Amino acid sequence: MQSIPIATACTIYHKFFCEIELDAYDPYLVAMSSLYLAGKVEEQHLRTRDIINVSNRYFHPGSEPLELDSRFWALRDSIVQCELLMLRVLRFQVSFQHPHKVPAGESATISTGMNLSVFDPESAPTEPSRTCGYLLHYLISLKNWLNRYSWQRTPVSVTAWALLRDSYHGGLCLRFRAQHIAVAVIHLALQAYGVEVPAEAEAEKPWWQVFSDDLTQPIIDNIVSDLIQIYTMDTEIP
Repeated sequence: MQSIPIATACTIYHKFFCEIELDAYDPYLVAMSSLYLAGKVEEQHLRTRDIINVSNRYFHPGSEPLELDSRFWALRDSIVQCELLMLRVLRFQVSFQHPHKVPAGESATISTGMNLSVFDPESAPTEPSRTCGYLLHYLISLKNWLNRYSWQRTPVSVTAWALLRDSYHGGLCLRFRAQHIAVAVIHLALQAYGVEVPAEAEAEKPWWQVFSDDLTQPIIDNIVSDLIQIYTMDTEIP
């Protein structure tokens, strides 16, 4: 499964449980249905059998794929019924704008000549295009601003991409705009490696405001704070 359907599945999951109490429905069933629905939304259709078998392998490592018996068909029907429930609860609003979204069938190569698919090997498309998602567009712009050697010796792009993916473990995708999240993960990646944007002190406005006029430092701080909080989730789970 590529990055965009996974991001959509996570957003559907978080949005559903913003509307419904967590203990009202089995979260694992909701997760499976989210994957199934996201595959349809992003036109990367997944077979329910594959979703069921992967989930079964997760809960029972080393187990064989389920037989096509009554248990399998009951679980399949549950996924489909849960999908319909989620669509009603979410009022069929299941299409989202993601910080790293690249239109289907289009490449992330833009006029600078750099192939941005290197940042996301899983979703690297095949046809050239000038269209790219927020994160990729911002990264290529930032690359042109920075010293070439400074860019090459620090994995800012890889780190920003990893931070963006991890952000979907929480509800940032529901609370903040896609553009703001894209800038915030780059901001955190730059801070992590001590990389400074040249001439920022002399500039009329911060580098990140060039990408989004309505972005402010408090918004960036809130996104970064929420993102860091996600990494403490595992230690807080009893």
